[in-house]
Amino acid sequence: MSGPIAFICAMPMEVVPLVKRLGLTKQRIGDLTVHSGTLAGRGVVATVTGMGPKLATEGTRRLLDTIEVSRVVVVGITGALENDTEIGTLIVPETVVDGTTWAAHTPAPLGEFTPHGTMHTSDRLITDPDELQALIGKGVVSLDMETAAIAEVCEQRGVPWSVFRVISDRASDGMISDEEFQLSNMDGTPRPAKAIAYLLRHPGRIPVMAQLAKGAKLAADRAAETAIRACMAT
Repeated sequence: MSGPIAFICAMPMEVVPLVKRLGLTKQRIGDLTVHSGTLAGRGVVATVTGMGPKLATEGTRRLLDTIEVSRVVVVGITGALENDTEIGTLIVPETVVDGTTWAAHTPAPLGEFTPHGTMHTSDRLITDPDELQALIGKGVVSLDMETAAIAEVCEQRGVPWSVFRVISDRASDGMISDEEFQLSNMDGTPRPAKAIAYLLRHPGRIPVMAQLAKGAKLAADRAAETAIRACMAT
């Protein structure tokens, strides 16, 4: 296919580095909002689906219904399962699995990267130590909420897909819980009123939240940079 490369992100903060680095411009195509431009002479679009498998499925279908793309590249942040993985570690998985069905999906190679391990997609935050250890035993190296859903839609449509995610946090270190997770809407935008109320109740968590934000920005920046470099190599 000769259409543009499509970058898919779950959250607005993940698409920002792509927009800045590539000078993309925002446009509306039907009911789809994208950021469009070029990369090394090729057309590119970037879109945000929202968080979780349901929104990822809907957003990917809407994209592929609207634009005939040549490839999908999933770009964004992901969580480590244990404390040894450094924040900022690039994850280019061999396999992505649906945490509910355990259906496996294989990314298409892109760029000079050696795939490693399994990425696990789930619609819930996983922090239980026993569950994390069981996943590690199955070769899982990172956790996310969208990639398997995006992969399934792409495979149904015959569109090659790849994924570049970077570790922004660790499920095992106690820094994030369901309460912190609820500080964002499912479209990835923050909930300022809830965040202020949370920090007023837990002022000791302010440094932790700042550290999580720093890790997320670092990871989003590196994921975008790596995805762009990989696409330039094709």
